[in-house]
Amino acid sequence: MARKVLMMLIVASLLMGCSFNEAVGTVVAGVQVIHLGGKVMCQDCTKSYGEWTHGSQPIKGGKVSVTCKDDRSRIIYYASDESDEEGSFNMAVNKYINGKELQPTSCLVRLVSSPHLTCNIPTNFAGGITGVNLPVRPTVLYRDLVQYQLGTFFYTTPRCAKPAAGETHDSFDCDANNNY
Repeated sequence: MARKVLMMLIVASLLMGCSFNEAVGTVVAGVQVIHLGGKVMCQDCTKSYGEWTHGSQPIKGGKVSVTCKDDRSRIIYYASDESDEEGSFNMAVNKYINGKELQPTSCLVRLVSSPHLTCNIPTNFAGGITGVNLPVRPTVLYRDLVQYQLGTFFYTTPRCAKPAAGETHDSFDCDANNNY
C-alpha cells in the first residue's frame, strides 16, 4: 500500500513538473505580444450639454490604426482594427519586428474611418486625428499580458465640425454696403 502511494506521489510530481515547464514556455512566448485597447465613440454637439458630454454612443466598425517606427523614424509596422458593438478595439502587436525589439513609445494610434452615416468626422479629442503615442509604462502588466489602454477617440457629425481655416460661409460673409 505504501508503495502505491509513493508511486502515485512520484508520478504526480513528474506531471506537475511537465505542466510547470509548459506554463513557463507560454509565459515567455506571451511576452512577445503587446495589446492596445480603447474605444471609438460618436459625440453629437446638437444635444444638450449633459447628453453631449456623457451621452456619447459607441461606433461599431470604427477603424483605428497603429503605426510604429524604428530609431531612424522609418515605419516598421502598421496595422488597423475595427471597433465592436460597444465601440471597443483591441490590437495585438508583435514585440519583435524583423528580429528587432519594438519600442512601444514609438507607436502612434489614431482614427482612420467611421462607417456611421452621420457621425463620421474625426475629432482631435484624446488625439484622434494627430494620434497618441503609447505611454512609457503599460496600463496592465500581469504575467504574460502587456496592455496599453488608450483613451476614447471621438467622431462627430458634420454639423459639429469646425470649419477649416480659409473656408468661407455665405452667412458669415460681409457685404460692403451692409451697415449691420
